Amino acid sequence: MSLPVTEAPVAPQFDPDARTLLVTLNGDDRPGVTKELFEAASTVGAEVLDLEQVVVRGHLALSVLLSPGRDENVLVDRITRAGRAAGMRVEIEAGRGDNAPRRTGRAAVVVMGAPLETHQVAAVAATIADHGANIDRIRRLSRFPVTTVELDVSGANLADLRQHLALVSHEVGADIAVAPAGLARRGGRLVVMDVDSTLIQDEVIELLAEHAGRAAEVASVTEAAMRGELDFTESLHARVATLAGLPVSVLDDVRDAVRLTPGARTLVRTLKRLGFTVAVVSGGFTEVIEPVARELGIDHVRANRLEVVDGALTGRVLGAVVDRAGKAEALREFAALEGLPLTRTVAIGDGANDLDMLAAAGLGVAFNAKPLVRRQADASLTVPYLDAVLFLLGISREEIEDADADDTAPLG
Repeated sequence: MSLPVTEAPVAPQFDPDARTLLVTLNGDDRPGVTKELFEAASTVGAEVLDLEQVVVRGHLALSVLLSPGRDENVLVDRITRAGRAAGMRVEIEAGRGDNAPRRTGRAAVVVMGAPLETHQVAAVAATIADHGANIDRIRRLSRFPVTTVELDVSGANLADLRQHLALVSHEVGADIAVAPAGLARRGGRLVVMDVDSTLIQDEVIELLAEHAGRAAEVASVTEAAMRGELDFTESLHARVATLAGLPVSVLDDVRDAVRLTPGARTLVRTLKRLGFTVAVVSGGFTEVIEPVARELGIDHVRANRLEVVDGALTGRVLGAVVDRAGKAEALREFAALEGLPLTRTVAIGDGANDLDMLAAAGLGVAFNAKPLVRRQADASLTVPYLDAVLFLLGISREEIEDADADDTAPLG
């Protein structure tokens, strides 16, 4: 038995010369304004072609594009009366045809600041205009703990716009991300995070080194490795060697000392609610990371394992080190396991050993990262809240809080 072949619906043709009315209402928002406008328009059979409404600090701005129907003069009179009765300023502009089709090259540009300053938005808007692109819509994603706006842009060359806005981000001190818009903004994703100084505030190797009395020495090596000045694998072996002889019980002490980055719980909880897969990839150690990941509900973990003999650390790592290349390979493996293309992946990290992973992902996010990493990542966050990553994905603070209100889980 074969299923019948069905054709995709064809959009109705609208006469580009047909007379249309653009109705704009402005005034104090209150319940019923939209109802009263459309009830007035319905009496003459007007057709709705487009509709946009926004409320900012209690001020309503409503725009409707109408095909006038049977009697344009009656329509204009009734809409004017209804709008004024509702306390609105009413403007009606006659014209021809529908909106012009939106251009290709659609992008979502997210701009974030604490605070978000006018000169920062001006620089972003100027760069978009200089590229011959247009800002079609703007919405606010968050006001707290950072102010975030998302610009819906068309006519953009994504790679060029991303490159130039990265320079603007550095110049004006705002966090800016550029991502494909449309369906690319929706659907399941894989989000892979570094752990030390990303998911958590600490460097696990340094917490362990404190128990060996070698914290300062290890911290200086870690910092140089994260800046890309030392080979990560060699530096890790050197740092782990300082732990030789420590009792395995120190791992429990370090687990108890680990501090999640502010917003980490909210980020993971929200991603899981969306049906996303969440993974962590670390040059740290599974003995500390796996319990943290299990508590948060993280799906995949890739990290190094410490050798233990007779209840003490030997100062050696078991197996191949999870280094810069290993992190990128883990991202590819997790994506394959989930049946997702790399374009549907997001990577978050702060150090030079995260660069390959950030480059391989569809969106690479530098989180409070070293300058080398910020320059090469697709987007950079300089705020101390990990859940700000959600805003880069187009998820608003209001949506996060509404979801939390339906749950007993605490905010991260």
